[in-house]
Amino acid sequence: MKPITALLLGAGSRGNYIYGPYAEKYPNDLVFVCVAEPDKHRREAFAALHGIPPEQCFASWEEALAQGKIADAAIISTQDRMHFEPAMKALELGYHLILEKPMSTVQEECIELEAAANKFGRLLMVSHVLRYSSFWAGIKKVIADGGIGQVTSIQLTENVGHQHMSHSYVRGHWRNSTLSSPIILAKSCHDLDLISWLMDQKCNRVSSFGSLMHFREDQAPVGSTARCTDGCAVERNCPYSAIKIYMETQEPNYARHISNDPTPANTLQAIKEGPYGRCVYRCDNDVVDHQVVNMEFESGANASFTLSGFTRYIARTVQIMGTHGEIQGNMEEGRFKIYLFASGQCVEHQFDITHDGHGGGDDHFVRSFVQEVRRFDKDQASGLTSATASLQSHLIAFAAEQSRLSGGQPVVI
Repeated sequence: MKPITALLLGAGSRGNYIYGPYAEKYPNDLVFVCVAEPDKHRREAFAALHGIPPEQCFASWEEALAQGKIADAAIISTQDRMHFEPAMKALELGYHLILEKPMSTVQEECIELEAAANKFGRLLMVSHVLRYSSFWAGIKKVIADGGIGQVTSIQLTENVGHQHMSHSYVRGHWRNSTLSSPIILAKSCHDLDLISWLMDQKCNRVSSFGSLMHFREDQAPVGSTARCTDGCAVERNCPYSAIKIYMETQEPNYARHISNDPTPANTLQAIKEGPYGRCVYRCDNDVVDHQVVNMEFESGANASFTLSGFTRYIARTVQIMGTHGEIQGNMEEGRFKIYLFASGQCVEHQFDITHDGHGGGDDHFVRSFVQEVRRFDKDQASGLTSATASLQSHLIAFAAEQSRLSGGQPVVI
C-alpha cells in the first residue's frame, strides 16, 4: 500500500524522536518529503536521514506551506505558541494534520481549529497519545464494558519528577506562561484529556489551586550562585544541579535536549553559556510547581487531578471508583488492578512497557493517523483524538487556570 507523504514543521524532540523514527521503522506507512526547522543542524540532520532534497528544506513553516499542497499530511510540532497559524494554513491548503498538544495556547483559537477542521473536511488529530497506550486503552475497555459499574470518581496524579520539572518548566521552553503556556495546559492537558475520555460526558464546572512555591529567588540556599558552574558552594548537595542532570544522569538523557552534539565538552559549554545552566532559583520562570484541579461532570461524577514537580520518579497513577468496583493503576509500571465488590475478586492486568514512548502510545498514535488518512471520509472524519474529541480537555485546562488565578473560584465550562 502506498505510504502517506508528509511535511514536518518543527524538527525538535517530537519530530526527531517520535515521528522521524516511526517513518524509519515503517517506510510503507509514512514518508517525509519536506522539513521546516529554524535550527540548521536539526533541519539538515533530519533531511539527510529521510532523504529530503535541499530544495524541500526550509527555515520556517511559512516557506514550506508557500509551496501549496505537496503531500498528504502535515505534522506540526513547533513550539506551543506557534501551533495555530501553521495549522490553519495547512487545513486551508487541504492537508490532514497531526497537531502537537496543546492545540493552541488561546482558548478561542482551539475552538477555531476544531471549526476549521470541520469546515475544510480534513482530519486533525491532536497528539493526546496516551489514549493509544495499552494501559489506558485497557482501563477504558473495563469501564466501557461496565466492569466497575458507573464511574463516580477519578483521581489521577501526575508525578512530573524533580529533574524533569527543573529541565522543562524552570529552565526550559515551558518555564514561562507568557512564552509558552501555563503548565496545566503545556504538560497536563494529557491528563485532563484522559479524565475527559474516561468519563465520556460533559464537564460542567472546574476549580483549581496551585502556586510557584519553591523555584523562586527567595528560596535560594545560602552560597548558591547565578549558574551551577560559577563556583556554587551548594552545587554538590543540590538536587537540581545542572551538572548532575546533564552530565551525570544517563536515563533519561537530558543532555541531548541542550546540545545538538552532546559530547561532555559540548554539554559543559551549554551549561556554562546557555539557559540550562542557570540556578533554578534565579530563572525567569513563572509556571506553578504544583497544582490541583477538581472537576464536576454532568452525571454528578467528579474527578481530581494532582500535578507535582516534587517527586522522585516520573509516573502517572490513577484510582477510578465505580458503583460495583475500583481500578488502581500505575502507568509507568504498566499495571492496573480491578477490585470487584460483589465477588471480592482482584484481577490484575500487566502490559509491556519496554517499547516506544508514552507506554506504547506514540507509535500507535502515528499508525492510527496513517490508517485514518487512508480510509478518510470527510462525512465521517473523526479519529480517537480528533479536534472535536480533544477540545473539552483544553477547555478544562483554560478553566482550571482561570480558577487558580481567581483564588479557586469555580468556573463553569
